[in-house]
Amino acid sequence: MRAIRCNQYGPPETLSLETLPDLHPGAGEVVIDVKAASVNFPDVLIIENKYQFKPPLPFTPGAELAGIVREVGAGVTQFAPGMRVAAYTAHGAFAEQALASASSCVPLPDDVDLAQAAAFTLAYGTSYHAVVDRAALKAGETMLVLGAAGGVGLAAVQIGKALGARVIAAASSAEKLALCTQYGADAIIDYAHEDLRERIKALTDGRGPDVIFDPVGGSYAEPAFRSIAWRGRYLVIGFANGEIPKLPFNLPLLKGASIVGVFWGEHMKREADLGAAAFEHMIGWIREGKLLPHVSKRYSLDETPQALDDMANRRVTGKVVIVP
Repeated sequence: MRAIRCNQYGPPETLSLETLPDLHPGAGEVVIDVKAASVNFPDVLIIENKYQFKPPLPFTPGAELAGIVREVGAGVTQFAPGMRVAAYTAHGAFAEQALASASSCVPLPDDVDLAQAAAFTLAYGTSYHAVVDRAALKAGETMLVLGAAGGVGLAAVQIGKALGARVIAAASSAEKLALCTQYGADAIIDYAHEDLRERIKALTDGRGPDVIFDPVGGSYAEPAFRSIAWRGRYLVIGFANGEIPKLPFNLPLLKGASIVGVFWGEHMKREADLGAAAFEHMIGWIREGKLLPHVSKRYSLDETPQALDDMANRRVTGKVVIVP
C-alpha cells in the first residue's frame, strides 16, 4: 500500500510518497481501506515538530479518515470487514490503509458521503468539546468565532447556531465571510480591514461576546479578550497565526472572565465516555440538518504536500481532504 511518510521533521515539501507492506490489526484494532482523509492544521505542526503530540520518526501523518473496514483484530465484535466507518487515528491517515483502535471508530450509514465523514471527527469533536463542554454556551448568548472559515471555526459556527446562540464570525476576506454567512453566522467581521474591537462593540451594543472561540491566536487575541462580556469565557483552541499571545492577567480580573483551554485529543483519552456522548448528540444534529462539514477541495494522495501547504498558508476554507 502507498503512504505519505515523514522521515525527517520539516515543511510539507519534505514528505515522500512510499510503498509499504499492507497493515494487519492487533487485538482491539481494525485496518481500514482509506477512502478520504481530512487535513487539519495540527498535521502541519506535527511534521514540523511544533506540536505537543510527537510520533516517532518515520511516521505517516494524518489524524482522521473515513473508509471501509478491511480486517479486524482479536476481540473486535462491533465491526466487520466491509463496514463503513470514520476514525480518529492521531497519525497514519494519509495512506491507502490505516490502523485504528476499534474504540476510535464510528460506524457510518451507507448514504453518508465519506469525504464529509472524514472531515467530521476532529473539527466537530474539538468544537463541541470547546463550545458545549468547556464554555457551556447557552441559547440567547453571543459567541464570537475567530478564524471562522477554517475547519474548527466553521464547525463552531454551526454548533453555536444548533444551541440557539447568536454567532459573530470573524475572518480575513469577503469570500470567507460569505461562507460563514451561508453556514448560519448572524453577523460578520472582516478583521483584515476592520477594527476588531470597534466592530465587536458595535455588534454587541458595547456588551461584548459571552464566549470567544479562538483557534488563531496572535495579534487578534488581546483586542478580542478586551471586548469580552462580564463572566465571559475565552476558549483557547490553537495558534494558526503561528504566535502564542501573551495576555495581560489583569484582563480576566477586570471582566470576571475565564481563559479556558481546549485539548480534544487528551479529552478523548481521559474522558472517552463524554466524547462518545458528544458524537451521539452531534449525529442527531446531522440528521436534523444542523451540522454539515464543508469540504472545499479534494487532493490525491501524491498531492498531500500541496494540501498541507495550502492549509498552512490559509488558501482554503472549511475542510480539505486527501482521496487516496
